Amino acid sequence: MDLSRIAYQIPKPALHTPIVCIGAGNIVQQAHLPAYALAGFEVTGITDLNSELARKVADDFAIPSVYDSLDEACRQHGNAVIFDVAVPGNAILGILERLPANTYVLLQKPMGENIADAQRILDICRKKNITAAMNFQLRYAPYMMMAKEMRRQGVLGEVCDIEVHVDAYTPWHLWDFLREAPRVEIVYHSIHYIDLIRHLIGTPRGVLGKTVKHPLMADLDSVRSAIILDYGDMLRANILTNHAHRYGAAYENAYVKIEGTLGAVRIQLGLIMNYPDGVEDKFEYALLGEDGSRTGWKSLPINGSWFPHAFIGSMAEVMEARHTGKQPDNSVEDGFETMLCVEAAYRTVIPPLAGFMP
Repeated sequence: MDLSRIAYQIPKPALHTPIVCIGAGNIVQQAHLPAYALAGFEVTGITDLNSELARKVADDFAIPSVYDSLDEACRQHGNAVIFDVAVPGNAILGILERLPANTYVLLQKPMGENIADAQRILDICRKKNITAAMNFQLRYAPYMMMAKEMRRQGVLGEVCDIEVHVDAYTPWHLWDFLREAPRVEIVYHSIHYIDLIRHLIGTPRGVLGKTVKHPLMADLDSVRSAIILDYGDMLRANILTNHAHRYGAAYENAYVKIEGTLGAVRIQLGLIMNYPDGVEDKFEYALLGEDGSRTGWKSLPINGSWFPHAFIGSMAEVMEARHTGKQPDNSVEDGFETMLCVEAAYRTVIPPLAGFMP
């Protein structure tokens, strides 16, 4: 099999719909707008609580219209555009309440900050017939699309082990709102990995989790997590993250490893290391011969990265849904399943050792 043909291609929806951005923060500047430029999507307007920032971003990305308020953007476009909402999780519900009925929306993750928020978001979308998708974009990253294609072709055999491991320093201070957030690491970071694993192998039967603070980042709720997703006795899925590793590049790590009965893939998430500059992404794979012999690890080139390319896939799903009437792959209904797993990870109660004593 010629694995060199397993290459990422930028999604091309049959028809494009103009986009209006709600929010002009770093994630919009670093990922949303560069992604849409790569894909040839038209961004027709932008609004932000900071109107000066919105005007600067509009100038930088040649966006023709800047709206002084969300209400003005809605009056101008109704449901003729896709609203790209990039705000903190606790602000999503208020925006959905003000959007027109029967509209199409891409919501930046998380789907609220807890399961109650997620339920309210789901309810209002159903009530107003809003077709909404969650921007859990890691599932559309070029290297993840390559891994899914290898699996689709049967190259990996039966998937039996998925591992996500992060040991890196994350400059959380770049996002001021996180200091006030009641939850941080899982709901704003590891949620990507939970969603990715769900996307690959379905919703687990249960989740165990523990998330903790760090003495040098005590102003944040948590920055390190250990999560086990329960898929029964034959399939292991673990997530281990430490965002407080300040000791240099020698032992930094950020990878997703997928093992099957015939082959394995290891993907280095370069973006997470040395953030925000990042390091090189890597896509490596190893296969077993028909006689069980090992072929050794080899590499494939990657045409793109998590930022910005994965954001194309999230928006392409909404555009496709708007023109076909089908639910997007990343719908809020699907996102709610991810939020259930996130909530379970936070609610895990680990009994003291004394509880096991005879």
